[in-house]
Amino acid sequence: MNKIKLATAGLCVLAIVSCQTKQGTGSLIGTGAGAVIGGLVGNLIGKDSKSTAIGAAIGAAVGAGSGAMIGKHMDKVAAETAAKLDKANVEKSTDANGLECVKVTFDSGILFPINKYTLTSSSKKELANFAVVMKNNSDCDVAIKGYTDASGNDNINIPLSQNRANAVASYLRTNGVPASQIRSVEGLGSADPIENKTVSQKNRRVEVYLYASAEMVKKANEGTLQ
Repeated sequence: MNKIKLATAGLCVLAIVSCQTKQGTGSLIGTGAGAVIGGLVGNLIGKDSKSTAIGAAIGAAVGAGSGAMIGKHMDKVAAETAAKLDKANVEKSTDANGLECVKVTFDSGILFPINKYTLTSSSKKELANFAVVMKNNSDCDVAIKGYTDASGNDNINIPLSQNRANAVASYLRTNGVPASQIRSVEGLGSADPIENKTVSQKNRRVEVYLYASAEMVKKANEGTLQ
């Protein structure tokens, strides 16, 4: 079972966002600044705002209590995900509104043969398990992002990364994940590398984010989110 990591980069911003790093606190963010601060935090986590902004701004502030409630809910989602997956890295991150979300990273050595986008049999088993988690957490929206290393040019890398992201999305839908739950599927080529190497298995990856849907935010604001 993978250990859950907390991705805390960029969470302490301008001294107006509270920052806690202890696993299980469920309140990395969610002050009254809400959605206004969220976009800023999202941009600070990575180099490219397109690739790091998860979800869309909700257009309204999320109070500290609601943010903490969503954070605790995402703690449960992360724990369930880590328990189900043997070959993926599970960590906590933030979405475009500064709310906690769950990031699941599958590297290409698990998912695909080199320079291919056909899923391996072991990958299908892992994704089938992940589909169960997604269906159990239908109040989470999902973003899927495919990446390559820098060994080719964008004319090769961007279509390859898009095809890999599409392959993951398609297989999850085949396993009963509603198409409406998967909100975005993007291929980003060699953007946002994990390590500074031209040839890198870590950089060849697919990331899947489970983040708060509008319905989850509504429940949190009403105090009914479990």
